[in-house]
Amino acid sequence: MLANSEFLILLNQASTDREELARLLNISDNQLSYITNVGAGHGLIRCSGNIVPFENTFPKNTKLYALMSTSGDAE
Repeated sequence: MLANSEFLILLNQASTDREELARLLNISDNQLSYITNVGAGHGLIRCSGNIVPFENTFPKNTKLYALMSTSGDAE
């Protein structure tokens, strides 16, 4: 199912899952660092076989963060 998906967003993954994903999706060790022991807002986007790392952090002291957050740590 994953190999046939045109668009994937990968977030923090367990070590056993990372190994299998790396093999299945051809993810390099450098790219794996974006889904290894990372916080919220970090990951990989895979679209049409291209893999793009992303870091998308959002200021926690904003009203918008308080509305969007599901973590319960809004200030």
